[in-house]
Amino acid sequence: MLTIFQLCQVMVMISFWSSITLLASDQLHPGEVEALRQIGKTVNEDGQLSLKFVDRCQQSGVVETVLTSAPPNLEGNSTIECNCSITDDNYCHITSFQLKDYSLPGRLPPELANLTYVQKIDFTRNYLYGTIPVEWASMKYLSFISLTANRLSGNIPAHLGSFTALAYLSLESNQFSGVVPPELGKLVNLKNLILSGNKLVGTLPEALAQIKDLKDFRVSDNNLNGTVPEFIGNWTQLQKLELYATGLQGPIPLAIFHLEKLSDLRIADMPGPEFQLPKKPIERKYLVLRNINLAGTIPEDAWKVEKTLFLSGNKLTGTVQDSFLQNSQNLDVSYNNFSRSPRCSSSNGNNINWFRSSSSYNNLSDLLPCSEISRCPKYYRSFYINCGGQDVKNGRILYEGDQDSESNAAARSYYRLGSNWGFSSTGDFMDDNNFNDNKYTLQSNSNISLVDFGLYATARKTPLSITYYGYCLENGNYTVRLHFAEIQFTDEKLYNKVARRVFDIYIQGIQVQKDFNFTEEAKGSNRNFTIAFNTAVTDRTLEIRLYWAGKGTTSIPRRGNYGPIISAISVCSGYRTYCEEPEEASKKPIVIGVVTSAAFLILLVMGVIYWKFCYGDKYTRERGAELKGLDLKTGSFTLRQLKATPDNFNSENKIGEGGLGSVYKGETSSLI
Repeated sequence: MLTIFQLCQVMVMISFWSSITLLASDQLHPGEVEALRQIGKTVNEDGQLSLKFVDRCQQSGVVETVLTSAPPNLEGNSTIECNCSITDDNYCHITSFQLKDYSLPGRLPPELANLTYVQKIDFTRNYLYGTIPVEWASMKYLSFISLTANRLSGNIPAHLGSFTALAYLSLESNQFSGVVPPELGKLVNLKNLILSGNKLVGTLPEALAQIKDLKDFRVSDNNLNGTVPEFIGNWTQLQKLELYATGLQGPIPLAIFHLEKLSDLRIADMPGPEFQLPKKPIERKYLVLRNINLAGTIPEDAWKVEKTLFLSGNKLTGTVQDSFLQNSQNLDVSYNNFSRSPRCSSSNGNNINWFRSSSSYNNLSDLLPCSEISRCPKYYRSFYINCGGQDVKNGRILYEGDQDSESNAAARSYYRLGSNWGFSSTGDFMDDNNFNDNKYTLQSNSNISLVDFGLYATARKTPLSITYYGYCLENGNYTVRLHFAEIQFTDEKLYNKVARRVFDIYIQGIQVQKDFNFTEEAKGSNRNFTIAFNTAVTDRTLEIRLYWAGKGTTSIPRRGNYGPIISAISVCSGYRTYCEEPEEASKKPIVIGVVTSAAFLILLVMGVIYWKFCYGDKYTRERGAELKGLDLKTGSFTLRQLKATPDNFNSENKIGEGGLGSVYKGETSSLI
């Protein structure tokens, strides 16, 4: 039987050992603590970011990340998850490793392989270089890898085929080159494969057909070749397919359109033979079939798209039924060959863009299909626009602002009353969770020093296409100057250097720049760049179109940021380096008057000379005969005598003005 003293001893011992167990239960495994220390060094080679990890697992199931020093404007997002019950060794183990938005400048750490139980690796939006370490292939629990928006390069390593548990792989927005390795076909558990925004070439390997349960496949913005493979139509679990500017060619397998679970289909800027829309009724949440040689008519009841339907840049004909217009929140049928544009009252509150969707005999009606302007009250020779901002003076030129056009509509049309310009913009910043729905203008937040800063403090942006146009212009030659500055992807955050803004420029329907990257031309962000083009106006209108052809990054600084931006536009008649200022135009009547007077004077002098030579001698003889009988004193004077007579034309001797100049009085002592 235990005494009270012995009972107390037992209770103390139990309490002591319980305390030891509790202290040990939140401790990370020593090998993983050392791995974290090495990882911190590898990902941060330049030492600007002091990154340390606490060696314990908090009650919330995460390991605390400590920054003792960091660059300004850093908005890192770290989540290192841990689990203390995954083994029976009385240690906690890391199960997820996420360091996003840190602008880490080092390499991908091979030391992650020492975190044996890690299932997820996420280094989205950093500045890491190199390639994927082969050591990671030993991580048997690894099912998720996201390396989006870094500067990884070289071939996609074939050893990725050894990551048999992998369900998610994103290598988007890097610099990988070479072919898509057929070894990826071994990843039979893969659900998401995202390879967009690289420099991949070759064809899509047939081995990818072995991935039976793929739900999300994206390979936009690459340099692939060949046709769209038929096996994509066999991915019956596919929910999202994105093929923007892949390099692949049509025809598009019809089986893709019949995939029942495919709610998000985006194919754009793909050459190939003409093809028509399937007649089978299809429902989609998002449908983009842009600039892919789509022909024929739109079936009346064949398509129902819940959110976004873009059919621009094709060869669609016939008419657009009112019922079709009401099936989608955002609809773009611009740049097609319909026999007539939809009625302006047909939209029923939806965002619809039918700019240049048909061709009529009235060019002004094509530009302004729903305005009251049908004829020009007068004709202009210039226009100046401050894009995304208010009116601003640059020198003596007034750049008229377009900020009053703001709306949250994906399709917008605007023309400035009392002026001769407007714009039509279309597109939706897809995948942004509606973050950018009312953000079609940019305001600089940087302390930048630019020439003519007022023009570059704002910009208008578009996720797809924007056409600025001038109308009621005099026909003739014109100079178009486009002003750019990158005020969104700025270098304050290192990962912004990975961003690429690429688009095409059309003047009067002619492509004048392909894959235009003005940040490269300006040699960095927050630097202005101006490019000039010569063109001709023959029908009183001038069009300037910026078009996103699916190239460039789409996930910096967050997903859904891409497309053209522009700061200002200046257009004036004639071919010249700089457009004339408005005041100079008012001087033209004076110049014309002076030139006309000078020409008249020359003709008058020539007439006098002609009369003198032809009739002067005869007149002199006749006049001399009349004067012979008169007692007149005549003679001649030298130029020196004439100058001396009015005291060298002293102003005091001036007695008036005549048609040929001033009149002076003078005296001479010489007798004639």
